[in-house]
Amino acid sequence: MTRALTIGEVAERTDLSVHALRFYEREGLLVDEVRRSANGRRLYSEDDVAWLTTCTWLRSSGMPLAEIRRYTDLIREGRGNEPERLALLRAHRERIQEQRAALDRCMSMITHKLAVYEDHLNGVDNGCIVRDAEEFEAG
Repeated sequence: MTRALTIGEVAERTDLSVHALRFYEREGLLVDEVRRSANGRRLYSEDDVAWLTTCTWLRSSGMPLAEIRRYTDLIREGRGNEPERLALLRAHRERIQEQRAALDRCMSMITHKLAVYEDHLNGVDNGCIVRDAEEFEAG
């Protein structure tokens, strides 16, 4: 059996604060119940660290806590619900793809505006600066 990890060690390894780790536990986002030492201190396993890393990636990708909790519940239930896990992850992937497409459109607009201003500062007058000013004043 591997050595149990303290909450401080897990915080350091996962880049989560001790407060966040306690929050994740309260919210039911850990697959296994956190063990306690004889004096009541939390003890984590390597599996806990791996799961918390997964949770932080899901959260960073915009998955709501309620969905992470649902996914955790499905994992906790064990085999037999893989289609539901797959559906949950596919729906999340679809949202991420939609967000990426929206960000790509924003990036294209910003890249265009950068080129317009760079041209302007280099003495190229393409008329876009005037339209920007008019749009700003009208908005």
